[in-house]
Amino acid sequence: MSQSSLATADQPQITPSQNGRSKWLSQRSLDEWSLGGVLMIGVLALFICVVLPIYTLLSKSIENKAGDVIGLENFSHFFATPSLYSAINNSLLIAFLSTFIVTTLSFLTAYGISRTRIPFKGLFRTILVLPILAPSLLPAISLVYLFGNQGIIKELLMGESIYGPIGIVIGSCFWTFPHALMIMLTALANTDARLYESAEVLGASPMRTFFTVTLPAAKYGIISVAFVVFTLVITDFGVPKVIGGQFNVLATDIYKQVIGQQNFEMGATVSVILLLPAILTFMTDRWLQRRQSALLTSKAVPWSAPKRLWLDRTFFALMVLVSVVIVGIILMAVYASLVTFWPYNLNLSLNNYNFDLMDGGGWDSYWNSIQMATFTALIGTGFIFFQSYLVAKLKGFQLLKWCFHLFAILPLAVPGLVLGLAYIFFFNAPNNPLNGIYGTMTILVVCTISHFYTVCHLTATTALKQIDAEFESVSASLKVPQIKTFWRVTLPVCMPAVLDIASYLFVNAMTTVSAVVFLYSYHTSLASVAVLNMDDAGDIAPAAAMAVMIMMTCMIARLIHWFLGSVLLKHTQSWRQQ
Repeated sequence: MSQSSLATADQPQITPSQNGRSKWLSQRSLDEWSLGGVLMIGVLALFICVVLPIYTLLSKSIENKAGDVIGLENFSHFFATPSLYSAINNSLLIAFLSTFIVTTLSFLTAYGISRTRIPFKGLFRTILVLPILAPSLLPAISLVYLFGNQGIIKELLMGESIYGPIGIVIGSCFWTFPHALMIMLTALANTDARLYESAEVLGASPMRTFFTVTLPAAKYGIISVAFVVFTLVITDFGVPKVIGGQFNVLATDIYKQVIGQQNFEMGATVSVILLLPAILTFMTDRWLQRRQSALLTSKAVPWSAPKRLWLDRTFFALMVLVSVVIVGIILMAVYASLVTFWPYNLNLSLNNYNFDLMDGGGWDSYWNSIQMATFTALIGTGFIFFQSYLVAKLKGFQLLKWCFHLFAILPLAVPGLVLGLAYIFFFNAPNNPLNGIYGTMTILVVCTISHFYTVCHLTATTALKQIDAEFESVSASLKVPQIKTFWRVTLPVCMPAVLDIASYLFVNAMTTVSAVVFLYSYHTSLASVAVLNMDDAGDIAPAAAMAVMIMMTCMIARLIHWFLGSVLLKHTQSWRQQ
């Protein structure tokens, strides 16, 4: 063997993958390493705020009060207790009934808006989404005044009680309906006119066309609505707490175990049981979304609804009926908040708005909610959008991106009540260095951002994917720091999505109950929790007044969002104009 061959054999062999990796490391700029470090901080933050609390909750469910691991004994005790076990059947019954009603109603109303020629579509659309601005406690309180023991139209129930499954189903349908409507409107928004023309040429009747063209095209939207509504209802705490009476559901059982009996281990057990259907529906929905294919091609022809007099009149009557119900429930809460003493003194006054004289937190609770919602919107929007930008636009760091996206999607499958209880177990532990934030405004903001993180992350990611990656490539070739490209190009272009995220976080921070009901302290009581506490104390009219204040605040926030959007978009979106 020659010396050159021996020399070659003695040298270490460098594979193409190793060579590419070393080249990749050497080509990384300081700017990219800095942004990668920021992305790592984001992954760590989500790991601490989402993953570790959930892991602590799961661990707590297999421990006894002494902290010893006892396996599945807590679950055995749960299923062996009839009163607790019945909560599962009750929750499933309420969830299935509400899902069927809301899915059907949202499809019909979305069809009326997008597929008919009824007048006042804009007005109807505004009215139908109003419940999203109110806490889930508001419809429950209104139903008490409408159908309760001293309700003004209690005869319509024909002797049945509103305190129980009837009230829970009506209240759940009210507050989940806007969420379902928005998804359904998207599912029915686009269609190809050629499909309807083909059906007409083949002699298909309108009914057959509906079942062979319209319904199959919207099937994934309908399924998504069903899963979303089912998850929202089965994990809701506000409506069954106010109007459920003795009809136990899983969400109220968690509250009773933790607050009423101080049985944290059983509360964790019920939380895990409540977590299972939420995770199941989430995974099924994600699987179905992957199977969905594009309905519109580049050759699609826009479809416009033809004139169908009888159909338009029918859907117009339906829209009027649903709008009257929604407005009626909201106005009932407003009226109840202004009545001096129901039902004996119906004179109107502002006495019920004197919250400082009521049990529940007073006006301080309202201002705390304003502060918490503002911090949530500002801090949450900045963190979520910039981290989503790094996931979408930063080159490399694939493992970090995968972990971040996984952690960002996880909160969607975790009910607010479960996340709040998980925060107790994790942040209130004496050996946790972050124990100092427990009972402060900080933990309320962190929990609220974590709870609503997924929707905001997906919104930001969707907006960022619409921007060509060529912007970052050109900036890199010109030696322009990527952060400057983000500030001067990406942020202005995505300003509509940024404002939508901020508005979404503010409104949900004002209306949420379940995620914060375990975490507030005497100095950080919130308006939504004050509604709950005043209702528990028998101050139902002041509770209605506080719920109305929350709804009015959310309306003002929406108006500010619209105003800022119209002003800022003139400067940042002028490039879109021809």
